[in-house]
Amino acid sequence: MLDPEAVEANPESPAQTPSSPEGQGDETLVEEEVLFSFDDLPERYRQRVAALGWQKPMEVQARALPLIRTGSDLIVQSKTGSGKTGAFLLPLLLGLDESLAECQALVLVPTRELAIQVHAELLRLTEGLSVRHALLYGGVAYGKQLKDLENKAQIVIGTPGRVLDHLDRGTFSAGHVRHLVLDEADEMLSMGFYPAMRKVRRWLPVKRQSMMFSATMPRAVLNLSKEFLHHPQFLSLSGDNVGVETLSHEYYVVEPMDKDRSLVRILEMENPSNALIFCNRKSEVEYLFQFLQNAGYDVDRISGDLSQSAREKVMGLIRQHKVRFLIATDVAARGIDIQDLDIVFQYDVPQDLEIYVHRAGRTARAGKSGRCITLVTYRDELPLREIQGKFRIALQRKDLPELEAVSQRVCERTTVLLEEQMRDAGSVMNERIDRFTPLAEELAQNDEGRRLLALLLDDFYHRSLHLPPKLPEEKIRFEEIQDAPGRAPRKDRERDRDRDRDRGRDRGDRGGRDRREGPEEAPAAQATPVDGGQSAAGGDSAAAAKGAEDKKHRARNRGRRRGPGGDKGGAGENAPSESSHGEA
Repeated sequence: MLDPEAVEANPESPAQTPSSPEGQGDETLVEEEVLFSFDDLPERYRQRVAALGWQKPMEVQARALPLIRTGSDLIVQSKTGSGKTGAFLLPLLLGLDESLAECQALVLVPTRELAIQVHAELLRLTEGLSVRHALLYGGVAYGKQLKDLENKAQIVIGTPGRVLDHLDRGTFSAGHVRHLVLDEADEMLSMGFYPAMRKVRRWLPVKRQSMMFSATMPRAVLNLSKEFLHHPQFLSLSGDNVGVETLSHEYYVVEPMDKDRSLVRILEMENPSNALIFCNRKSEVEYLFQFLQNAGYDVDRISGDLSQSAREKVMGLIRQHKVRFLIATDVAARGIDIQDLDIVFQYDVPQDLEIYVHRAGRTARAGKSGRCITLVTYRDELPLREIQGKFRIALQRKDLPELEAVSQRVCERTTVLLEEQMRDAGSVMNERIDRFTPLAEELAQNDEGRRLLALLLDDFYHRSLHLPPKLPEEKIRFEEIQDAPGRAPRKDRERDRDRDRDRGRDRGDRGGRDRREGPEEAPAAQATPVDGGQSAAGGDSAAAAKGAEDKKHRARNRGRRRGPGGDKGGAGENAPSESSHGEA
């Protein structure tokens, strides 16, 4: 008997009575709507919209704008290309105080490409108007960005990492931000931006309107909304569903001899925190395991050939979240329960139609959101259509990512990871980095040197593949969420701790050699003060004195490792605030 939770309702059937999905918290589902029309815009924006050829609002614009104009926080689930950029840019422009020369709206996006697209749309909407704006993204020089920020940009669009860099440098102030937009929130988590987003939030005012747009609504995105939004309304434009779309079914048509590399392309673009990959045969499990392992992925497999002890070892790694991707046959996967599974991949279309439903049912359990992605050859399309018809599944065909797009995504994700590491670098690490700057400049001058740099970047990126992206559902320390009143920004405190730690190392180099090499004997003609200034000569007395001094030295170092207890806080307008919607 089929698990009813594993089968998605036919999107053409009447919508069910909406219910708040598990993990969604206190979001309010939209019931009675007032639709927006371009006739509601001021004259100058009506002219701009007409000049752009927009005849009537798209669905997401017509439904979202009235909700945004009420000032409440909002979550919108809408697919890419649905017109959501205009859905948040228009209300941002309508709520702008043009007399205030401060940033009033901040739009965070996951990639450089999307930042440029959103900024281009803003340029078209504000052509001929006195609205100042800035575009901030990483991997490029700061010059143009600094100029736009110095010009008092009123709307800032950027990636979280580069926005955080400007905040930390003091070149951007977010103290007057009234509106925050998180565009493509699921992609921002996939890119590894969550740590930077948390840090950006500390600089934002408590009183603000926050909006989040996402094509998918996995548990991590819902948890993200609890950190950034306050009692949001929820608007879904996924078919006729009013609530969160719990399980989406997608498939890619691939060449039979290129299935393995096609899977790698999809994994690179999606970057799921975990996934279960189903194969029809044990031989396919073994082959795919070796292929993905050679490609640098954190992967393991379960098949009927594994001994009981080996199976239990794999299961232990899964329970401890030490394996990101698990490859399995249907029989071997019985009894496996992976909590909060992001994606189920069907590397092979199952021969038994009902197996498809059982596989897909491994994700999106208990009202949670999930995805099922199937790789289909030209021979598999007919069986897949039979599955679609029998179980009334809404299948979405997707185009396989081009190699150029995959390379661009990998490069951007690598830049995000490197910039995050650079932000956390202490003074000692910065000194080490400075040593290699001349070498990097020299290597960048010729083809062979550039290949060596590319080798280092590839090694760094593949080592990062063994760690899933940090997500909101992970336990985090309170100190990382919120700075205590009167304390300096966390980066300043870390810099102070690095400085004290470096000083401790310097003293340890001078005074700690005896612990590594044994006590030195004091010169015979020199007396060592012991016990309140009394003198004693000889090796035993010198060793005792050294031991007392080492004890004091270790006590001082323990105090330093605990961190400075009396940091002087900076509470200027550029200092991070204690804002956090939904914090305990």
